[in-house]
This record gives sequence, structure tokens and C-alpha cells, in this order.
Amino acid sequence: MHYFIELFFSGLTRGAIYALIALGYTMVYGIIGLINFSHGEIYMIGAFTSFIAASVLSFYGFPFFAIVIITGAAAVIWSGAYGYTIEKLAYKPLRHAPRLSPLISAIGMSILLQNYVFLAQTSDFIAFPKLIPELSFMDRYADYLGSSDAVILVTTAIVMIILTVIIKYTLIGKAMRATAQDSTMAKLVGINTDRIISITFVIGSALAALGGLLIASDIGQINYYIGFLAGIKAFTAAVLGGIGSIPGAVLGGLVLGLTESFATGYVSSDYEDVFAFSLLVLILIFRPSGLLGEKETQKV
Repeated sequence: MHYFIELFFSGLTRGAIYALIALGYTMVYGIIGLINFSHGEIYMIGAFTSFIAASVLSFYGFPFFAIVIITGAAAVIWSGAYGYTIEKLAYKPLRHAPRLSPLISAIGMSILLQNYVFLAQTSDFIAFPKLIPELSFMDRYADYLGSSDAVILVTTAIVMIILTVIIKYTLIGKAMRATAQDSTMAKLVGINTDRIISITFVIGSALAALGGLLIASDIGQINYYIGFLAGIKAFTAAVLGGIGSIPGAVLGGLVLGLTESFATGYVSSDYEDVFAFSLLVLILIFRPSGLLGEKETQKV
């Protein structure tokens, strides 16, 4: 039972990170129907930005709490700027092009960002400083849940709540929903759809950066290639939960994380990805729209 609980919380933590990244995929797809395959690289850039900011602040003797706050802000803002720039340069010019064109552009942008960081930094793994503090009151639960895991879970829960409130109850959120439902009608009622799409990219990129900071601090190392696999897993989580559904992205991330954790613990870590993608195939066979996705009706 002890081992089961340990695997359960490990899976929740992993799933929470997938959920943070998957939200970027699902928000962009919900607005413009585009799979942003460079999103995993934004996660990676967020981790590297955190590393650079933390290293500089530590060198100048900033207190730990200030390092955490400033590093987090730097990662979120810088990655948000990347998301905004990518949307303007790689996707906006192709918004009315055949659907294959922006897909190729997204893959090209992913490769470009990978090689950019590879050349600007290094191909080796870099030790990442521990930015998540040890919480003394978590000592009694240390056998099941570490401080890093608790911070990741709580942060993800808070982000989900804030994002839900923004989308359901704010003017920007209503504009996002209107743009997702019918961008032409949204324009006719005075919504600046170009700005809404840019805001969506910025929010999604900021969430990916937050995930990069949290998981890099937990694992303790980063390199230029970490965004590829994380992006694929997060995309899988988004599809699993129902691409375009925010609750679906969260549920898909948690289900995927738990599946990987139990597969690693009870079978073998060699089959971790096999179980994860096998689950995706099964879900899509019996429910093609995903766990919480809505079936699309074909217009004639």
C-alpha cells in the first residue's frame, strides 16, 4: 500500500506538469484550430531562462526568496514574449493558408528553437539549482510526497483555478470563447481577434515556462532537447483529454502521468511510453473526441 501511494503521488506530480504544458496546446487549438508543435520548445526556453536568471541573481547575492520570485517572473515574461513573436512571425501570415502550411511552419519553428538553444548554450546537461524550498511541515509526508511534489501540485491547481476564472468571467475570456466559436462573427461585434489570438499564445507560453521552471528545479538538470519529449507527452495529454477542452487538458495530463507512474513502478521503466501511448490509442478508438472533448458535427 505504501508503494502504491508513493506511485500515485509521483504520477499526480508528473501529470500536473503535463497538464500545464497541455493547456497551451489546447488553448491555441481551441482558438484557431492549430497544433503549435513549437510549444515544447517554449517549455525548454522557460527552463533555460530560469537557469540564467537564477545563476545571475545568485552571483550577485540576492536572497533565496527574491531569486525564486524574480526567476519565475523572468521565465514567464520572456517565454510569453517568445510565444507572441512566434505567433506573429510563423503563424499569423499563414492563418488563411491551407492547413498543412501552418503545421509545417510549427514543426520548422520547433527545430529552429532547438538548434538556437543548442548553439547558444550547450548540448550537455546543465545542473539546475533547486528553487523549490523544503517545507518543514511536509516532513511527516516525506515517504509519500516531497516538498517539490507538493509545490508543483498546489501551483498547478492554483493556475487551473485562475485560468478557469479568466476564461469564464472576464471580458478577455469571453472574447476568447467568442473567437473560438466563430471568429468572423467575433470580428463583426467588435472583438480584435488578432489581439485575442496573441494573448492566447502568450498565456499558453507562460504556463509552459512555469512548467519548465518547476520540473527543472525538481529534476535538477536541463538540456536543449528536454522540450521535445515533454511537448509530445503534453500533446498526448491534450488529445487524451479532448483537444480544445481546458478541463480535458488537466484530466488528460493527470491520467497520462498516473499511467506512466504505475507502469514504471509495477512493470518496467522501459515500457513507460508504451503504456502511455497504448492508453491514448484505446481512448481514441472508443472515444475519438477524447475524455472530455465534444463531438464535432460536420456541416454540409
